[in-house]
Amino acid sequence: MLIDSHCHLDYFTPEERPGVVARARAAGVERMVTIGVTLAQSREAMGIAEGFDGVFCCVGVHPNHAADVLPVAGVEEIAALTAHPKVIGIGESGLDYFYDKAPRQVQQENFRAHIRAAAVTGLPLAIHARDADEDVARILREERAGGREFTFLLHCFSSGRGLAEAAVEMGGYFSFSGILTFPKAAALREIAGMIPRERVLVETDSPYLAPVPFRGKRNEPAYTVHTARVLGEVLGMAPDEVAALTTDNFMKLYRKAA
Repeated sequence: MLIDSHCHLDYFTPEERPGVVARARAAGVERMVTIGVTLAQSREAMGIAEGFDGVFCCVGVHPNHAADVLPVAGVEEIAALTAHPKVIGIGESGLDYFYDKAPRQVQQENFRAHIRAAAVTGLPLAIHARDADEDVARILREERAGGREFTFLLHCFSSGRGLAEAAVEMGGYFSFSGILTFPKAAALREIAGMIPRERVLVETDSPYLAPVPFRGKRNEPAYTVHTARVLGEVLGMAPDEVAALTTDNFMKLYRKAA
């Protein structure tokens, strides 16, 4: 089986969702994690997860929404949402200096609150990193140096080798999306090949970033199989081996989904 470790089922209409989930299962994608980008949408994600077997969720505030509600959500407010049985992680949170939709100081404050919520709850943190590699690595190191223990996943990894090496050193996991299949993503495929195999996962980030051969169309969890195929080519593994590897890695990271 394959697991789509990061998707946004709330961006599909309620009428569409049963078909999206059914197509995923028909393709061999038996589990999905729908991700919150605001606390309100995180609560919606919890409701979606309740409605489908094999669907779980993460709760958090995306960096692009970090300044939507101020002050930023505190550790206790984020952590309280994890009492729900289908909440298996924190996020997505992190830094996005490409869109810069929130002041960078606010993004960093939001990111630290999510790191600390992950440390308090023992749940992994799904990290969004775009054009902010140095600050993501710095903040992760600073929070660890402060005595906090937490696990994390760099979701939809498309950053540079520097952040990849720093995350490997800190025990981080990496999830690859449809970007891995793009013709001009040779550098990303090279980085994927250097990541320890026991740290790799796959995702869609649907409805965005559809893999080849669906690039430019709306993405959905069923298309995880195409990213997994390319990851297998990078790692020199057969499709069933990649499915077994990424599923095992998912279960080690997201232990609450067991």
